[in-house]
Parts: sequence; structure tokens; C-alpha cells
Amino acid sequence: MSDDNKWERPEAPPPPLFLGKKEKDLVKQVNDELIERVIGQRIIYYPISLEHTNFHSLYGEAIQKTFLPPVHVHALVKWEGTETTQDAYSIDKRSKLTIGFHKRRLVEDQNLFVREGDFVLFGDLFYEIVKLSQPKLLFGDVFQKLEISAICIRARENLFNAK
Repeated sequence: MSDDNKWERPEAPPPPLFLGKKEKDLVKQVNDELIERVIGQRIIYYPISLEHTNFHSLYGEAIQKTFLPPVHVHALVKWEGTETTQDAYSIDKRSKLTIGFHKRRLVEDQNLFVREGDFVLFGDLFYEIVKLSQPKLLFGDVFQKLEISAICIRARENLFNAK
């Protein structure tokens, strides 16, 4: 076989067809503009200070939580309504929110990480984040999560004090 017809391995693999840096940046820019200027709502996010909160060594829970300064965040908020529950002694009404955060906007631009147990202010009511998920992928790539979805329930009157 002649040397001029020999197959050569490229030095680097070719870039992905539909998921390069330019495509990721375009998706981020479009999402930022839509959420901040068109369809999003503004909430105030109260993150827990991991350094100043005294967590239980075994259970990882804290009776008294210390919070960092609040952060204004643009997100997609879906109000789930008020649910009435009844037990043998009382009737209870709880309202619920589902908040969709743009992951890259939070992590890269605002250096914010959403955690269960943090609080948000929506309107004039405080809600506690009770469940997190990452339901949407960017172009179906399992390593590129696009959204952080937080289920929040209304906090009791004396549970959280923002002052």
C-alpha cells in the first residue's frame, strides 16, 4: 500500500453538530431575554448560609437557619392554587408554586445554587422550596440540564422572618 493513500487520524475530534458553544450561548441568550423581558416573573430568593447555619451532624437539619442577603431572580412561576386538607382536628389551607429557574443564568451569572430549604418571596408571601428536579435537557444531551424546577409551599407565619 502506498504512503500517500494512508488514512490519518485527526488530532482532535470534530465539534458536535448541534451542541457547540455557539448553540449553547444562543439558547442561553434567548432564554434570558424571554424570562427577563417577556414571560418571566421576578422573585426574591433567600439562600441558606451553609457556613453560618448550625446543622445537626447526623440528620443534616437545622432548627435555626441563617440566610444570606436576598437575591432578585427572574424565573417562570406557576401558581398551583390553594389546597384544603382536613384531619380530625382542623382544616388547613396550603398554597403551592412551581418555579422554573434557568440553570445557566443562575450558576454562571448570579453564582446562585438552588437548594431545598431555601425560601422565596413571590408577591407578598414567603414560600419554602421542598422539592427540586431538573426536567429539561438541552437538545436531548443528558449532560446539559437547562432548567431547575422547584416545588414550593407557602411558609407558615412564624417559620421565616426576612428581617
